Amino acid sequence: MTTIEGYLKDLWEKAIDYIKQIENSGIDNLILDTYYAPAKLVSIDNGKATIVVGSEITKQVIKDKTNLIELALNYLLNETISCYVITEIEYKNHSINQPSFHHSSQTEESFFQLKLKPDFTFENFVVGQSNNEARSAALACAYNPGKFYTPLFIYGNSGLGKTHLLHAIGNYVSKHYPDKKIYYTSGSDFVESVVSSIQNQSIDQFKRMLYQLDVLLMDDVQFIAGKEKSHEVFFSIFNELVNNRKQICITSDKHPTEIKGLEERLISRFSSGLSVGVDSPEFETAVAILRLKINNQVGNSVQIDDDVIAYLATHFSKDVRSLEGCINRLLFMSINSANSDHIDLASTIEIFKGQVTSSNTEELSINKIKKEVADYYGLTKQQLISKTRTSNIANARHIAMYLCRKLLDIPFVKIGEEFGKRDHSTVISACEKVEKKLKKDLLYQQAILELETRIRGH
Repeated sequence: MTTIEGYLKDLWEKAIDYIKQIENSGIDNLILDTYYAPAKLVSIDNGKATIVVGSEITKQVIKDKTNLIELALNYLLNETISCYVITEIEYKNHSINQPSFHHSSQTEESFFQLKLKPDFTFENFVVGQSNNEARSAALACAYNPGKFYTPLFIYGNSGLGKTHLLHAIGNYVSKHYPDKKIYYTSGSDFVESVVSSIQNQSIDQFKRMLYQLDVLLMDDVQFIAGKEKSHEVFFSIFNELVNNRKQICITSDKHPTEIKGLEERLISRFSSGLSVGVDSPEFETAVAILRLKINNQVGNSVQIDDDVIAYLATHFSKDVRSLEGCINRLLFMSINSANSDHIDLASTIEIFKGQVTSSNTEELSINKIKKEVADYYGLTKQQLISKTRTSNIANARHIAMYLCRKLLDIPFVKIGEEFGKRDHSTVISACEKVEKKLKKDLLYQQAILELETRIRGH
């Protein structure tokens, strides 16, 4: 063991001992010995300590209490230390995801250091009907940055693969255009960087750095909503990059027109490019995702029956994270079973007992809402989506749109597409009309209530 390695090992042991002596730390010795002690302090550089752990579980456990590690190291070294916890795989791939920008002295080389997840690529992104359009647009942007769609705005609920696509764009550009400057950040990290830059009186340097970009990747842009100074800085950067035909790719949980607290000028800029949505994976895509995740974790070492895969795809396909979670639970619970190398349907049902609820054979969907509203008013579904504006049809159409928004919580843009490719503003207006009428018309209230009961109950 080298002198430096020995020093860091001894320092880490002293830090663990120090934490054990802290009263009311919230960590007992069993947790410290199980998760903290086996970890490795691999470096301390410019006040940043890097801690490498063996698994994602250990990483999450330690990250929850990094403030205590920092407290211990601050005491032992008599200087301010920030801790970053990564897995061995991340360490080997040099993918430490540290805060984007904090010091005015940050060099251009460190600023543009890629913070991309190398395992998020187009090759291992499972494509289906729910995400094909978004994947195709993302690949086009990566193939020829700044030439096709800028900005590219990908929206959809959490856990559907938006972040994967952003990293895939960055990884593709990095591989095929190594000279291009790429910057990945999240909306919350961007806000933090703006605040830090203002405090350090380096906001102009921060903007100049970003003006040099060829590709800007921002995840969860909704977190800059309501942040006036971040809006101003981002607007300036956005205009500079677009004017120079650079590539901007953004993700959010909502369509830009539905992000509350976002300035109109930013909404207008976001809408000037291409906006594409991602939905929950359909059954076939869920099956493909499950097989990929299982293969990545256990390969062929565990036999998992096909009906197990079908069971999981049926009950946990709300989003990719739900699929990952059910796989983690399945493999974790099966470790201590009598037959850990073979997982069948019976044992799977037992493992997920209480987590799976029976559902109606006809799931709540836009089509179901259309059908129930059309039947209630003696119309056809085709009439609901037609251009006809007679009062009875328009009224039923407005109610159907309103119920889609209320019961499914889907974007106005998506509802508009489902009702004859109408503009999102038309859907917003329809919902507002229904809400206004509900406040003063008792018969109208009763009709809406009856429809909701039929939709939920059938």
